[in-house]
Amino acid sequence: MSKPDNIRGHSGGVSRRHILGASAAGMAFAATRVYANPAGDAPTTPDKAITELQDWSQALGDGVDAKPYGVPSKYEAGVVRRNVEWLTASPQSSVNFTPLHDLEGIITPNGLCFERHHGGVAEINPAKFRFMINGLVEKPMVFTIDDLKRFPRENRIFFLECAANSGMEWRGAQLNGCQFTHGMIHNVMYTGVSLKRVLEEAGLKTNAKWVMPEGGDSAAMNRSIPLFKALDDCMLAYAMNGEALRPEQGYPLRLVVPGWEGNMWVKWIRRIEVGDMPWHAREETSKYTDLMENGNARRFTWEMDAKSVITNPSPQAPIKHKKGFTVLSGVAWSGRGKVSRVDVTIDGGKNWHTARLDGPSFDKSMHRFYYEFDWNGEPLLLQSRAIDSTGYVQPTKDELRQVRGYNSIYHNNAIQTWHVKANGEVENVEIS
Repeated sequence: MSKPDNIRGHSGGVSRRHILGASAAGMAFAATRVYANPAGDAPTTPDKAITELQDWSQALGDGVDAKPYGVPSKYEAGVVRRNVEWLTASPQSSVNFTPLHDLEGIITPNGLCFERHHGGVAEINPAKFRFMINGLVEKPMVFTIDDLKRFPRENRIFFLECAANSGMEWRGAQLNGCQFTHGMIHNVMYTGVSLKRVLEEAGLKTNAKWVMPEGGDSAAMNRSIPLFKALDDCMLAYAMNGEALRPEQGYPLRLVVPGWEGNMWVKWIRRIEVGDMPWHAREETSKYTDLMENGNARRFTWEMDAKSVITNPSPQAPIKHKKGFTVLSGVAWSGRGKVSRVDVTIDGGKNWHTARLDGPSFDKSMHRFYYEFDWNGEPLLLQSRAIDSTGYVQPTKDELRQVRGYNSIYHNNAIQTWHVKANGEVENVEIS
């Protein structure tokens, strides 16, 4: 194929390849579901790994007391969260990205969940922890963790996405890995109590319109949340995926604000004040607002719109076979409801195919999708496009920029493009 000039690589510079246009015809082959011999280029000679006696079958392994808390195999040591050192001034105010390309299904293991802090991880003794409700309530109250556990419990699966997820890609392809372009997200089962029940216990006054959660860490994170959301589906969670919250996820108690930007999910929460107007805190004025082309900022853009990303193949998960049956996998989510459909293209948008959604489907949760096709070994341009239960369709970057210009950072839910080379390597690019 000829090298194109209208595709921009992850360095953000002008493209070194021209894939659309005349050369696109070479890769617009028919995608077929071929299940016979899915390995494609299967080995033709006996594999010694199956015929030789291996070390692990000749001696006893460790007993049940060797690892009181289970850990992954040593051969999975590379499946870890990673940060970008230059992203923030210090690790106490930085981000660890979820390795989406290494995960399956929709549940993020606790040890791999994205983390973002503003003052480092608070190590809180639950015996000394207290949670308070004050402000426009009939009866200000203080609770221990044990007090909260006496309320009826709920188990809900939700995604948590930072508003800055994909923010570094706003002006063009920058980071070469879906862990770094889309990894400010995780999806877990939270266990806790309905915030509505706890607020009703304190008794809301008639002029109550807003709540302000406040964190107990050194950053004292606080945000304004309208009362209608607090009384809808918010939770006070003390467990995730069946065990107590990890310290980096807010142990012993955090707020859950389903479908809304992660900065509002206050960790180490110590207090909720009820008021009659928003507080306009630092994190909702100078930060976490959408700056428009004319210099004005949108006010209160809470919801996370429908979004998706192909996790395999991707820059950190290249295609390892030469050609043949290929499984494409990814995740999609929406803060407005369920994902009803995901479309996939392998030729940069010339032809779209309906992906196969597999696994459980929950409101404001990740959905896993697959698309199987027969790869002929030629370069590909992979994209996915999510449609949610409200009918919202995930936009392109150009569609977002037409509305918001190039000044934004937050709420970038644009379609992502991966360029698969003939050798199976994958690069983050942008096409026009």
